[in-house]
Amino acid sequence: MRASISAPFIDTNADDLVWTLEHPLVDPLATRTVQVSGVTVELRVLGASHQVVLGAGTGALVETVACLPGVPGGLPGNAEHPLPGVGDYRFDSVVESLSRTDLARRVEGIQQETSDSPGGLIVAFPGDPLAVTALHLTSGSGVSLFWRTWHAYPQSGELVTTTTTLTP
Repeated sequence: MRASISAPFIDTNADDLVWTLEHPLVDPLATRTVQVSGVTVELRVLGASHQVVLGAGTGALVETVACLPGVPGGLPGNAEHPLPGVGDYRFDSVVESLSRTDLARRVEGIQQETSDSPGGLIVAFPGDPLAVTALHLTSGSGVSLFWRTWHAYPQSGELVTTTTTLTP
């Protein structure tokens, strides 16, 4: 699903991003709710990047990758957490520096992967067609859940890709 918005993006480069499982929900610019393996998953694009929410209420898992005021930036290359009552959670991230041509090629591929997928959500921010945030949820092997996100920063030539696996 491709969503159109009028709000500018807030984060400015990959170094500003923070990963956390403890941030409260932020009002999204666009959402998509998907049912996978009996679990409700909400994909949320924020002005400051993304949240993925599994479940509801106090037991919900909320993955946030965003610029958070007052919190120093920096994404871990990877992180693993056993989450009692939820499962084993693994997060990986990579930041690539790309030429504008290579970034355009990658963004086109991301758009093709996510636009028509039942688990995809992509938002292009005004001002530059390469300024996108995209999320793609698929089922993993067996009962695992798997999602990827992309955050493209054309002003700095960066593409941030995150990959998360949750195994109940």
